[in-house]
Amino acid sequence: MMKNDSTIAGAFLIAGRSMLGLVCCCEFGSIEILFRTGEANMAYTIALVEDDERLRANYSQALKRQGYHVESYSGRSEAQAAFARQLPDLAILDIMLGEEMEGGFELCREIRKASPTLPIIFLTARDSDLDKVSGLRLGAWDYLTKNTTTLDFLPVRIATLFKMMEVLKGNSPQEEKVIHSGSLRLQEQRKEVFWKDAPLNLTLTEFWLLLSLVQHPGHVKSHAQLMEAASVVVTNNAIAAHIRRIREKFRELDPLFDCIRAEYGMGYRWVE
Repeated sequence: MMKNDSTIAGAFLIAGRSMLGLVCCCEFGSIEILFRTGEANMAYTIALVEDDERLRANYSQALKRQGYHVESYSGRSEAQAAFARQLPDLAILDIMLGEEMEGGFELCREIRKASPTLPIIFLTARDSDLDKVSGLRLGAWDYLTKNTTTLDFLPVRIATLFKMMEVLKGNSPQEEKVIHSGSLRLQEQRKEVFWKDAPLNLTLTEFWLLLSLVQHPGHVKSHAQLMEAASVVVTNNAIAAHIRRIREKFRELDPLFDCIRAEYGMGYRWVE
């Protein structure tokens, strides 16, 4: 997330995305934050496992404001008993739960036994790389730290994960769509990209940005259009950083790659 001191006001409606409703833009501590509201959130149940009563109430309220149904628990045993009856659509776990220093890790293991695909987010004060690696290896989809995760950002991150889940559930081998553009081959459903038949390893955000560009070669995509395509909530500078990393990955395979062109003041275009 890049800082931007300019204040953006107003609201706009993005259509064509099942998880996107009304998108409002505000400024929080000089960082641009977008938050989504809409009826699409109403169907999802989120389990929040947090032993700090004040934080549990704050997180729960922030998520409920976005239309989610929230079930909150103060400890591992309480949450585990509830999950045995019915799993939520997404779980947010603290790691240290009461006297259990790794209660969240243990709960994550139990959830993964019951469901290999349920989205799990660790939201914790523990910010060491070892803890992050441990959480992700246990099967978490994301690892957020409390000192950098605002009450505005958390619902947006969750909406993005639900969108990813919907996309993955909607995949079907019969519907595989392959885009060819010069030496590029992009398989939309499998999220695979090849350049001159060599695989290109992109993050999911990078994939959505590239897809937006190659779907209409020669057309300029503005920063706002690219942000919509990737469902990310970042500044123009962050979009530029993503594009730079995409270029770098192409050039690792082909030093002469020059298919993503910047158009000053407008955005980017893909040229064959």
